[in-house]
Order: sequence, then C-alpha cells, then structure tokens
Amino acid sequence: MREQSSKRWRRISHELLRDDGLSYGDYLEQLTYLLFLKMADEQTKPPFSRPSIIPEQLDWQSLLARDGDELEVHYRHALTELGRRTGMLGVVFRKAQNRIQDPAKLRRLVVDLIDRESWLTLDADVKGDAYEGLLEKNAEDVKTGAGQYFTPRPLIRAIVEVMQPEPGMTICDPACGTGGFLLAAYESISHRHLLDPDQKRHLRYDALRGWEIVDNTARLCVMNLLLHGIGDEEHESPIVVDDALKADPGDRFEMVLTNPPFGKKSSMTFVNEEGDVSREDLVVVRDDFSTSTSNKQLNFVQHVKTLLAIGGRAAVVVPDNVLFEGGAGETVRRKLLHECDVHTLLRLPTGVFYAQGVKANVLFIDRKAASETPWTRELWVYDLRTNQHFTLKQNPLRYEHLQDFVEAYSAEDRRARSES
Repeated sequence: MREQSSKRWRRISHELLRDDGLSYGDYLEQLTYLLFLKMADEQTKPPFSRPSIIPEQLDWQSLLARDGDELEVHYRHALTELGRRTGMLGVVFRKAQNRIQDPAKLRRLVVDLIDRESWLTLDADVKGDAYEGLLEKNAEDVKTGAGQYFTPRPLIRAIVEVMQPEPGMTICDPACGTGGFLLAAYESISHRHLLDPDQKRHLRYDALRGWEIVDNTARLCVMNLLLHGIGDEEHESPIVVDDALKADPGDRFEMVLTNPPFGKKSSMTFVNEEGDVSREDLVVVRDDFSTSTSNKQLNFVQHVKTLLAIGGRAAVVVPDNVLFEGGAGETVRRKLLHECDVHTLLRLPTGVFYAQGVKANVLFIDRKAASETPWTRELWVYDLRTNQHFTLKQNPLRYEHLQDFVEAYSAEDRRARSES
C-alpha cells in the first residue's frame, strides 16, 4: 500500500512538473490545498459526520462538480476566499494562488490522485511518509531555496533520541520550517510509551507548538503534521505564522527543539522614490533579552532561553559564531551559562545542511532556577567534525554516523559518560 501510494504521487507529480513547468514547491503547494479540502470533506461523512468547516460553495464537492475552464476559475476563487478566513483555514490558504494553468491537469490531480483515496482512514505512516518524501525532494531544489527550511532527518532523529520527550510535555520549535522536530517528538512519544486516552489527546492537540515566518513553509508544516495525525481541521493550528523573535509569547515550554535559519543578521529592505534599494539591520529590542543585537542566531538563543520553563530542556542548532563572537555574543553566552546548565555541545561536520559551507553545532541546555552562581560547571563536547565531511548527494549524513554520539550521550544518566 505504501509503495503504491508513493509511486502514484511520484508519477502524477512528474507529469505536472514536466508538462506544466511547475517547480516542486509549486506542485507541493497545490497538493496541500487540495488535500486539505478533501480531508475536510471526509470529516463530514460517516464515521465522523461532523459539520463542514468549509463553506459549501467552496468545498471539495464543488470542485468535483466542475470541469474545464470552469474548474480552474472556481478553484482560483475558492483559494482567494479561503485565504481570508482565520484559524487553521487562514494558515493553510493565506495568499493562496493556483499555479496549475491547464484545467485538464488540475482535474487529473483532483480526480486521479486526491479523490480516489480516503485520506483520514489511510495509515498515517503511508500518507505521511509520502508527503515527507515530497518535502525532502523540494528541499533538494536549489532554485527555490526551500532547503533552508529542512533539517536533515537523521540529525533530528538523533537529537530527539537523546532528548527523550515524555507524555504530557509541551514542546515547541520557534523556527519550525516543515515541522521535522515537532513530528519526530510526536513519533518518539507515540512509539516509546503506551499512552492512555487523555495522553493521546494531549499529544495530538495540545503538546506541540511551532512558529514559522514564511506563509508557504507554514502551510507545508501544517499539512505535514495533519497527515501524520497531529491536530485536525476543527482545532486551532499548532503553527503560528509570525516572526518568533518579535515578542515574548508568554507561554513556557518543557522542551524546545529548533534549528533557526542561518544568515547572520536580520534586516529590512527599503526602496526610495528613485528606485534605489538599501538594507538596514534590524536590532531586536526586548525586555527579556540580555542584549540588543541584529544577530539573528544570538537572538534565537536568547529567545529559546525565554521559552523554556524552569526545569525545561532545549536542543538548538547554532553556527560557530554563536560560540566565539565577542560583544553581544559574549554577553549572551555569559547569561546562558549562568542561568542554564549548558552541558553538551555536538560539533557537526560541513555538508550536512542545504546551506553550503555552514559550520554548525548543537547546544543542549537545561533551564534552571535563579542562582547567584553559574549553573554551567562543565561542558561535554562530542566532535563529529574533525576528519569528517559529508555531501548532500554523494555522501549524505546518515543516522549510523550519529549512533556513537547517541550512545555516548548517555541520556539515562549523563554522569556515566566516558571519552570515546
């Protein structure tokens, strides 16, 4: 079943990409809109029999009832109208546009790929894995820049394995991209624990929260989570479409897992009346930050500390400059070392991320209560960088490369660590 479903997705996507000139990102975007409408339609039928969250004149049946140019015009109208809605609908359809110009291709996507499946009853592993495969393929499309929102899944798996999220926890990713960390945390809890009904409900609807600043990436994230059984169309979206650094959200979490976007500074582009373009660095000023800076990575480190509840734990991917930069960097590090136990540093090799040449690390942090003396007393470093180099295609990072780190981390008792 899984292989048949994946093959059908690949075949139809190949036809659309080849004949209509769509990018993978465009195709994935249209697939997301149509999947959401079909799944919302299935909610109205037995055994669910729920009221529709989609107005009748814009729903899945209204697409099936049309053909040719009428279908294309109606689809475009439906996307525009749904994009004006709030809640989950607003996240998925915000600024939505139809990219499939050939009505026959649109009809084929609607009838041959989407409508023939019962998506709500299809195993989450089948539909979720197929969609994840498309996300990874989209990340490989260097022209779209989508790779910056995609963290390699072997790295995510290793991080989540050592972090060991538990039932009942609240977990967040303030730069969630397509949802890799949130999904891995969900699957870890589901597979490692026998959950009672209340724990299952909490995990599905209340445990996970993400922030994503880019509309299209946020909608891909929401659909990725939905297809894996996280949330549903009737509840509020677990993903907030906004700049996470803009303000303290007020909520505190027991675990933060994140890979903030690379790129050293936040900036804004200005165009004057003569058409001249200039960029100005945006300095983030917040009362909960120990220093004001335009350095995006330093601001994310400060933001992660704010998000953590006392006793909460975090794993955050950071570039080398966060570890060594003076000025604001030193201020942020001193505050972090004082208020948290920064206990582990995983040094990553180059060639791991779609952003080429990035030298990155993973910091593992435990948030502590106020203290006169620094909480960080020793830092355990695992060097995966020296004499290691990976490439995205010929020699990609695999989970096996991280297994020794996972074992050496000794998540059950960090005092049992030894040199490897």
